[in-house]
Amino acid sequence: MKIESLVIHGGIDGDEKTGAVNVPVYQTSTYKQPSFGHNTGYEYSRTGNPTREALEKLISDLEEGYAGFAFASGMAAITAVISLFKTGDKVIISNNVYGGTFRVLDKVFNNFNIGYKIVDTTDLEAVRNNVDESVKAIYIETPTNPLMDITDIEGISKIAKEKGIFTIVDNTFMTPYLQKPITLGADIVIHSATKYLGGHSDVVSGLVVVNTEELAKRLHFIQNSTGGVLGPFDSFLLIRGIKTLAVRMDRHNENSKIISEYLKSREEIEKVYYPGFEDHPGYEIQTKQAKGYGGVISFVLSDKIDYKKFLSNLELITFGESLGGVESLICHPASMTHAAIPYDIRQEVGIVDNLIRLSVGIENSQDLLEDLTSALKKSL
Repeated sequence: MKIESLVIHGGIDGDEKTGAVNVPVYQTSTYKQPSFGHNTGYEYSRTGNPTREALEKLISDLEEGYAGFAFASGMAAITAVISLFKTGDKVIISNNVYGGTFRVLDKVFNNFNIGYKIVDTTDLEAVRNNVDESVKAIYIETPTNPLMDITDIEGISKIAKEKGIFTIVDNTFMTPYLQKPITLGADIVIHSATKYLGGHSDVVSGLVVVNTEELAKRLHFIQNSTGGVLGPFDSFLLIRGIKTLAVRMDRHNENSKIISEYLKSREEIEKVYYPGFEDHPGYEIQTKQAKGYGGVISFVLSDKIDYKKFLSNLELITFGESLGGVESLICHPASMTHAAIPYDIRQEVGIVDNLIRLSVGIENSQDLLEDLTSALKKSL
């Protein structure tokens, strides 16, 4: 089944008992057990819920993995994955990883002596040279948030396999519609499903897919023990959102190409970060490992533009956190998504104060162009 059909019919397709075309919302905390020592396959909804299970099977099908897990947020998903490691272990992370990922490693897991190394993961030799006995995983985002660096998933996975460690890929920006890390050798895939998978800015959720039975058993134990599970109604909303993933991502791709070319042509813009440009350093790898370039563009405003005025002068594009919704969303990474990252690191990698991140929605592209043009003119 092709992915355009799989997003609609994958996982558990409808309800066999009633013929309902949608999986029901099993809004229950517990389940009647038919007799002592026997159950229907469900005991308590933290451990398993039919609506959540349908979502978990769906994301596993889409990512071509062994098993999927649904969490109450993307950060809950990341926390569960990092909980696979123990005191003394380290994880290599990309040098402009999402601020929330850095924060949980730096401020929470450091307390338990689970450490990290910041490495430019686009440089495979640098990654290889930083893998010592303490490193147990390589954690990458590709494209990265917000600078759109591209890491070779297959190349990283080969290094990880040589060293006997895990490859973890945050696939939020691409989704399984555009990129499937497990087929490229990754062991674990993470999504902030709040973003493109949900697609409508109405649910906060996280998903994880693993590639082996052993990892599935370990992660299920962590999920059940720590309890950060996604509720049944939110699971239903996420299944509903995924059904339109293919058509939405096509439109996101189409609009982002138009907007990125426009931004590159404007004298008020110093630099545009978008992996769909042929002169982007990661263009060839992105083209090889994904079937599109996504809907996120970052750009640096010139000094003659007041970035605060620019953001306040936008009318159609929404200034706010998050990305991946049907509506275009714009944010200021240095003070919002990446504020947790120390100032010197932000400056070193390029998360400067006049850097703007734009999540291009599925609106009419001409309307978006007009809004950007108006805001730029008013901010001189």
